[in-house]
Amino acid sequence: MLQIRGLVKAAQKAQEQLKIGVASAEVPAFQKFVLTSVETVESLCADAKMTPHQLPVRSRQAYYFLKNIDLHNLPSSVSHVIRTQVQTLGIKNIKTRQKSILWEILRLASSFRLEDIDTYELNKTLSGVVAAIEEICHEQNLTPVNLTSSSRQVYAWMKFLAVEANLKLHLETTQRLKLIAQNLCGYYGHETVNHVVELTNLSGLYRSRWLGNNINLIVSEGFINANEDVLTALVKISLQGKSQEDTRIIREYASSDEYSDILLELDLITETATEDGKGKYYNLDQLFDKINCEYFAAKLTKPRLMWSQFQTYRKFGHYEPARNRIVISLTLDEIAIPEFVVEFVLYHELLHKYHGEKWVNGRRMVHTPDFRHDESKFKFYDEAEAWLSKLASR
Repeated sequence: MLQIRGLVKAAQKAQEQLKIGVASAEVPAFQKFVLTSVETVESLCADAKMTPHQLPVRSRQAYYFLKNIDLHNLPSSVSHVIRTQVQTLGIKNIKTRQKSILWEILRLASSFRLEDIDTYELNKTLSGVVAAIEEICHEQNLTPVNLTSSSRQVYAWMKFLAVEANLKLHLETTQRLKLIAQNLCGYYGHETVNHVVELTNLSGLYRSRWLGNNINLIVSEGFINANEDVLTALVKISLQGKSQEDTRIIREYASSDEYSDILLELDLITETATEDGKGKYYNLDQLFDKINCEYFAAKLTKPRLMWSQFQTYRKFGHYEPARNRIVISLTLDEIAIPEFVVEFVLYHELLHKYHGEKWVNGRRMVHTPDFRHDESKFKFYDEAEAWLSKLASR
């Protein structure tokens, strides 16, 4: 296999220079350095009757980094950075309002009969609170992004449940948790115990504690699609304490795409500043046109495309069917990230739009065999996966 000495160091040198910016007088020399490095690699590969794509991993990544530097839009050097203070806004009584909604959800779930009119009224309440919060932000010339951490967390949860399908699933899962708790209380001899269950936008996986004759179990919204085994494990831990098997079941599900997708959707509700697909280095609208022609015969209708407000390191994209919106992590809008990596993440999310979701044995499935088959058709599949794994392990 061809080894090109100095290639990785050349990429590192260019990366360090880009971090501090390139002075106007140094632009020509920097451009020449990058172009010469790229041309040398391509020439050596041609002599060896191979492509840069066949280079060893580190050399290949270094080549793509240099190749994808926009030499006509280099960051300029600055003598100092001005940091602006971001104004934050707290919403008075927002947690009290959330608590009343949680009690209403529990009341409906405890009846074990979910009527459409009940769902409609609750959805109406949630939408009203969300609209009121957004109006308060607007009056202050702010957006929900500017809410304090606690207010933003509750707002995102309410906004999530204001989508009818999400609210229905939330109610059904709360009902399932309540029924499991009722059965297990009888099994373990806790017939007189009142088991209070809540699904909410929680930082951890779950919390539980005894309060007199009540057991409060608060579960992350990420478990909204969980199966009976996972929900049972959560309830058992609240009643009997932790066990190795129940902990394994819970953590295994918390590592799944189903769980992560919900958390990312909650995160992205307040992390999208504007619905603009044009980033600093990559334009999602242009990439969509390219992917649509190459993989979907130009027949896929374009969803709303945007970059997230903040960087993420767990997942790099998310498709929201209810909003027909794809949000790509700002982490990928960097000069150091090859274009094919951004394309792959966007392609993955477009496949979610194309294939939709399927329900198998009561479980929601989005990464079906057909989905995985189409995903593997991406021309730089292995390379893109390697890049994303590297980013996720930072």
